[in-house]
Amino acid sequence: MISCPLCKEPETSFVLSDAIHTYYECPECRIVFADPGGFLKPADEKSRYDTHQNDPGDNGYLKFLNQLAIPVQNHLRTGAVGLDYGSGPGPAMDLLFKKGGWEMENYDPFYDKRPELLSKTYDFITCSETAEHFYHPIREFTNLWSMLRPGGILGIMTLMLTETVDFESWHYRRDDTHVVFYRPESFIWLAGLFGAACEIHSDRVILLKKPG
Repeated sequence: MISCPLCKEPETSFVLSDAIHTYYECPECRIVFADPGGFLKPADEKSRYDTHQNDPGDNGYLKFLNQLAIPVQNHLRTGAVGLDYGSGPGPAMDLLFKKGGWEMENYDPFYDKRPELLSKTYDFITCSETAEHFYHPIREFTNLWSMLRPGGILGIMTLMLTETVDFESWHYRRDDTHVVFYRPESFIWLAGLFGAACEIHSDRVILLKKPG
């Protein structure tokens, strides 16, 4: 048996195994997660990310990111400052916010690793197609939450596991770098832990608002 990496529930249940990962489900926060024994080494993980086609000049990609950007922007005041956490090899989220008049920094552990940015605080943080890669999700979310100012917004985009999804055949699972999958209930649990307001905008867009 393996403990849940989000809520630390010790009694998780086996879901399935494939050539790389063995997956378990948590009955408490409802995530499905991969056994750490199958995690890729950093060099192999980065080589997968190097193949991603995330072009900031691609209007289709910008439209995709706007699924998260627009709901976050609807909460922001003039002069708000943000961070895109997990900005990837071709940062683009910041372009959408800067175009709207907000300041935004980029951080990525592989492509733009600036630890000094993680010691600052922000009015909003976006985490787009990143949370599914978290090897230590509770640590990551706790760190992100600590960087938010009172009243701040944490905007998350990750395709959620819903009742209509067949996990075994799900395309989102077949990316070897995806190691944790969330249900809507998972973010409701996380909101309860942080005392946050939770807005679920779609099957892939979630906002957590910090009190204050």
